[in-house]
Order: sequence, then C-alpha cells, then structure tokens
Amino acid sequence: MAESVKTNVMRILDKAATPHRVHYYDPEKGIDGVSVAAQLGQDPQAVFKTLVTQGKSRAFYVFVIPVGATLNLKHAASACGEKAVEMIPQKILLPTTGYIHGGCSPIGMKKAFPTFIDETAQLFDAICVSAGKIGAQVELAPDDLLALTGAAYAALTD
Repeated sequence: MAESVKTNVMRILDKAATPHRVHYYDPEKGIDGVSVAAQLGQDPQAVFKTLVTQGKSRAFYVFVIPVGATLNLKHAASACGEKAVEMIPQKILLPTTGYIHGGCSPIGMKKAFPTFIDETAQLFDAICVSAGKIGAQVELAPDDLLALTGAAYAALTD
C-alpha cells in the first residue's frame, strides 16, 4: 500500500483545515465496507459508503450510508425531491464522479452533486468514508463532512 500518497480527498481536507485521520487497509482482505470496518477495528455503523444515484429528472444524487445498510430508494427519492431514484450503472461511476467502485468518496467528486448523509451519522463523534482510492479511508466529524459537501442529513435506510 502506498501510504505516503495523498489523495485528492486528503488534500481537500488539509486545505479546508478540516480535522481528520487517515486509515489504510489491505484491499486483498476485502474492499466491501464491512470487511474494511473489521480490518480497521471500527464499528461498521460508523463506517459509511458512498452511493451515486440518478433521479427521474436525470440529475445525479449522492447518498452516504452505513456500510452494513441498504439504501432505501423511496427514502432517497423523498430526500432529494424526486419521484424515483436508481443506482447508476457501475460503468458510468468513474466518468461521472472521478472515482472507481470501492474508492468513491463524497468529497472531491468531479462535480458537486446534491449529497445526503444518513441521519445515523449524527450518533457518532467521527465517521469514516473513502479517501478516494481503494485502501484508504478518512475519519472525520459528520458535521464537518456535511459542511464540506454541502450535504443534508436524511433518513435513508430501513
């Protein structure tokens, strides 16, 4: 693992003077969020994954939810004011966000998309999200993530 390499996410956090910690994990031991949480010895409810959807209007939306949870598409649509949203095909993730599957972060996407963070994030002093590449996570206060991404809290899971 190239632990000395700063990702764009880390540079954005540094530039914004946002307190954070970087954690590295071995992708060979699994890149799904639950495996990552186990490797880092963290509560999986405090480790969040970033999901990108598209609404009926064709607009893109970002949802940040606990790694062990499933995005409730009805709740997600309600949060962003769409009739319905669906997950985007994996093949358009990189051209849309600048990130690959397993390394998608809500911080530093190619464009600023409306972003929603599951309200359970507020239960923790700090949560982890992808640092923008497979093998790295950043830990920061949920309110800092909210401010940095212009996000809103919403009930997004069942």
